[in-house]
Amino acid sequence: MSPRLLALIIVFASMSLFTIGCQAAAAPTKLRVYLGTYTGKESKGIYVSELDLKTGTLTEPQLAAQTTNPSFLAIHPTKKYLYAVGEISEFEGKKTGAVSAFAIDPKTGLLTPLNKQSSMGTGPCHLVVDATGSAVLLANYGGGSVASLPIQNDGSLSPAASAIQHAGSSVNQGRQQAPHAHSINLDAANRFAFCADLGLDQILIYKFDAKTATLSPNDPPYGVVKPGSGPRHFAFHPGGKFAYVCNEMTSGITAFTYDAQRGALEEIQTLSTLPEPVKGNSTAECQVHPSGKFAYVSNRGHDSIAIFTIDQATGKLTAAGHTKTGGKTPRNFGIDPTGQFLLAANQGTNDVFVFRIDQTTGALTPTGQSIKVGSPVCVKFVVME
Repeated sequence: MSPRLLALIIVFASMSLFTIGCQAAAAPTKLRVYLGTYTGKESKGIYVSELDLKTGTLTEPQLAAQTTNPSFLAIHPTKKYLYAVGEISEFEGKKTGAVSAFAIDPKTGLLTPLNKQSSMGTGPCHLVVDATGSAVLLANYGGGSVASLPIQNDGSLSPAASAIQHAGSSVNQGRQQAPHAHSINLDAANRFAFCADLGLDQILIYKFDAKTATLSPNDPPYGVVKPGSGPRHFAFHPGGKFAYVCNEMTSGITAFTYDAQRGALEEIQTLSTLPEPVKGNSTAECQVHPSGKFAYVSNRGHDSIAIFTIDQATGKLTAAGHTKTGGKTPRNFGIDPTGQFLLAANQGTNDVFVFRIDQTTGALTPTGQSIKVGSPVCVKFVVME
């Protein structure tokens, strides 16, 4: 073997070992898990735990920050800051909820309060941070409105840059006499925001400007579901061509095609999330697996996670079974970023159960692991450094 050929072999071998080493270093072994709650006797605010990605075990949760009714959380893309809605009846003398900003301690995961701002409406229930980290977008259920709050360089929040009041009603006189904005999400391009409004049976669509941190109405202005459905939580397929919403009032999931150029949604299918009718059931959370192969919806009443497989060409769903969540009233669940585990937060029984996800079928298998947390209603993950 010539010295030149030997040198080349050594170089390529070294490059391969370097690549393998980088890949191994990049794969997380543990995730930090933040839990939003309703506060009371069993809970004092936001809790933090650690998920072991080898065993699926969760550490005993710690109180990360004491705050009132931080029911939904969002993580800044830098992983340095966390934001929480505050479902309170009054803020700074006005009938409105609040949004809180926290700095994340990278070593302990504990949270340091930065500041609070008005949510610009009553009953804030959902929020996201845009991909550039420039704004928090939020939905006010009670007030039926959306708002956007600029994020400063230190992670703190400025007062709202835009606030838009929804108007109208739908067919259910008990729950749809007024708008009820229930969630807000951004597309992959960070250009359009989507608010599922339970009171209007619409997914309202907004243009988002990251430079000004503002929302403005889009054309088309909304996507629709069947009257009386009550759309609640919304999720995009990672491929960007499809989207899904769970319908709280009819226990269903609706699939849409998505036109990313126009920000337009078109319904293609609606399926039940139940194996058979269950009196009093309602859906809560809707998420798509990171692989894009599966969709999941939580059923409160049936106390299960409904599993669907996704046709990658059409976006259509096929029902693939149900798994009981181990407790009552699964308000929310989280799929870890690696796609290995689903954590179901049972608000009614003050616990979080861990399930392993079958990467071929999407089936959920109980790991036997769980923790106790008072009234858990949101699960968010942060990769540990």
